[in-house]
Amino acid sequence: MKIKTLFFGITSDLVEESQLDFDVKNNLSIKDFKQFLIEKHPSLENIKSYAIAVNEEYAEEDLLLKENDIVAIIPPVSGG
Repeated sequence: MKIKTLFFGITSDLVEESQLDFDVKNNLSIKDFKQFLIEKHPSLENIKSYAIAVNEEYAEEDLLLKENDIVAIIPPVSGG
């Protein structure tokens, strides 16, 4: 199934793209998708944690992705 992935902040620097489309297996959880991303882009291991949103809502690791979902990779932010 096809998944559109959006990268923000440092994650887009690490993968050198702001958006990528992936073909992934059916019934892939967010936890498994994170591992898939690290296999495709090992530089993402340099980030200790990041949030994932699916279709503009934050997602838990057990959420199963569906065809044509839009996944956003959101790194930690700081500011004042």
